Amino acid sequence: MKTPAGLQPLIDDGLIDAVVRPLKSGKEAAVYVVRSGDEVRCAKVYKDMAQRSFQARAQYQEGRRVRGSRQQRAIGKSSRFGRREQEAAWKDAEADALYRLADAGVRVPRPHGFFHGVLLMELVVDEDGRSAPRLGEVTLDAERARAFHRTLVGDIVRMLCLGLVHGDLSEYNVLVAPDGPVIIDFPQVVSAAGNNAARAMLLRDVHNVRDTLARFAPELAATHYGEEMWALFEKGELRPDSALSGRFAFDTRRADTRAVLRSIEDARQEAIIRQQGREEAEGRD
Repeated sequence: MKTPAGLQPLIDDGLIDAVVRPLKSGKEAAVYVVRSGDEVRCAKVYKDMAQRSFQARAQYQEGRRVRGSRQQRAIGKSSRFGRREQEAAWKDAEADALYRLADAGVRVPRPHGFFHGVLLMELVVDEDGRSAPRLGEVTLDAERARAFHRTLVGDIVRMLCLGLVHGDLSEYNVLVAPDGPVIIDFPQVVSAAGNNAARAMLLRDVHNVRDTLARFAPELAATHYGEEMWALFEKGELRPDSALSGRFAFDTRRADTRAVLRSIEDARQEAIIRQQGREEAEGRD
């Protein structure tokens, strides 16, 4: 096949020897099967920023750090330089996350480097050596579904212990390898402590996994692992080996809105009185 322009620099540098075939193409990137020496890997080529929407990614970028204050200011102003830095940070985030997660024991494609804006990583395959199917494309028995759920919940916990939330986890970005599920696609990974939407994203991730696997093991539908792990995370008590039960006691108390409104009014009146006092003091002076 004709070599995609984004992969030609890797061939020129001897990082890959040939492009075998396209694997998939999405809104963010195109993935190719490539050969590097005796190994077959995959290469993720991110699409140009002009083809993508930054606004759609704004909620994910909250709390992300960039290399320096100049870059941060430029991103905040949305200048041309700032947009380039934002694009670079978006691409870097996935490579950085993969290395951290692989080191922590999370089952992700093993990264092999980030070169010229292209991410080289392990090609996840099935028993026959073909590209592994997505979780949404397989049928499982109840026992295997429960095992997959334990594995994925454990990986989500390990991610959260690193301060990371996938942010877009579903049956479409979990691959089924012979040794179990593999989580993919991390450019939108968010900071658990730095993003105001992190809790909502975590719960969505866990619920998506739960609802997918509950099709094969219906009892999973009644579990609440996301709420449980986030409560432990907030208290600083979550550990990679934390024993979770899937049970969670929700706070069913109704908010006393009248008391809240009274507090707001009391604060407003107190501010008025303080202002009047300052004005009277200035008048006496």
